[in-house]
Amino acid sequence: MKIKAIFHVDELEKWNLLITNVENLLKGIDIKDSQVEIVANSKAVMRYRKDFESDNTGLEELEKKGISVIACNNALNSLKIEKEMLCPYVKVVPIGVKEIIEKQLDGYAYVKP
Repeated sequence: MKIKAIFHVDELEKWNLLITNVENLLKGIDIKDSQVEIVANSKAVMRYRKDFESDNTGLEELEKKGISVIACNNALNSLKIEKEMLCPYVKVVPIGVKEIIEKQLDGYAYVKP
């Protein structure tokens, strides 16, 4: 079954739960046949920084499996985070909520831990 899902995180405290949710989903789907995105906005974009205090290996591994890892440019600007400060696998969209809405209109299921 083809799955289209968008995971939304806006709180730093929710990252571990979100990553666990995505990993659990991957156990039950064929990622080659599915489309899954993680969109972070608000303070959650801080997790995408190369120098973030916790290990970002989990996110990098998810991206290597085919998960799109997205940051909201508005959030980056408000937190004064430059794109060069982000991990290289992170894609930036102008408006995170717009990305979420567009994906939902395209049939993506919305998941927020």
